[in-house]
Amino acid sequence: MTEESKNGYKSGSRLERLLCAGHFVVTGELGPPQAADGDVIRKKVGLLKGYCDAANITDNQTAIVRMSSIGAGTILVQEDLEPIIQMTCRDRNRLAIQSDLLGAYALGMRNVLCLTGDHQSFGNHPTAKNVHDLDSVQLIEMVVKMRDEKEFQSGDEMEGIEPRFFVGAAANPFGDPFEFRPYRLAKKVKAGADFIQTQLIYNVARFAEFMEKVRELGLHEKTYILAGLGPLKSPGMARYMRDQVPGLDVPEEYVDRMVTATKGIDKDDKKARRGAWRNEGIQITIELIKRMREIEGVAGVHVMAIEWEEAVKPIVEGAGLHPRPNPEAASS
Repeated sequence: MTEESKNGYKSGSRLERLLCAGHFVVTGELGPPQAADGDVIRKKVGLLKGYCDAANITDNQTAIVRMSSIGAGTILVQEDLEPIIQMTCRDRNRLAIQSDLLGAYALGMRNVLCLTGDHQSFGNHPTAKNVHDLDSVQLIEMVVKMRDEKEFQSGDEMEGIEPRFFVGAAANPFGDPFEFRPYRLAKKVKAGADFIQTQLIYNVARFAEFMEKVRELGLHEKTYILAGLGPLKSPGMARYMRDQVPGLDVPEEYVDRMVTATKGIDKDDKKARRGAWRNEGIQITIELIKRMREIEGVAGVHVMAIEWEEAVKPIVEGAGLHPRPNPEAASS
């Protein structure tokens, strides 16, 4: 029996302890480089540390080859920022996934986010073969079984220390059909998901409808739901997300705010215009966080500012979520 299970925690991770203690948590997102440069990870850690309780390490996001989530996660452990490693079904069969999970646990990782993965046609190897030996619900079940029953997916008993992960899953509140989304979430909760990180949310009123159904199903009492938020960088980004990204709902008011953010600024002053847009994007995110805190069943926020990690500090400070609680106090 591991020390974590003795203490009554599933993993003993900082994220788990803070959520169990009732704190409103903040997770961030860190995208590994398309190279073998560990200093890129360390620099990003410096921007997130102290402002996030844990940080997602993406797993070849958008199906583009990047440093592995476990490799990057090892650097986070060394730098004292808790990682949430992403694990996709796209790239590995069940043997490889279980092997990687054993290695990740041995290297100090305690949180995992189980995902399907972006289709390879979106990335830089569009002719690569996907695997999809498991789907995301089956992946959750497998990780939970390894932790709670000390068994591999085959049913073989595990000898020695079991990998005790705090298991996460993703949810898109605005996917079609909208009415089905809470039931899709229920499948992941039934499979054993300990926490949920949602897709980006801008339409708070519609998300509140989703959460009303989540509460009717009692899901908010069985898992921790973290609302996904991300700062807009420009009017072009706002329009693209409104018009081109399936499953996103960006109200017109935010597009208009990004457009008017540069009112009175010379069109040729690109630096000033970019700064005004980014300041407005940060302010919108702060407002969204404050509104999320008023929705029953939301246990925290997941701030996605990939390749703009500098935005996390002003967002967390502006939302009144800094300093972050200390895990030792949370566990006492």
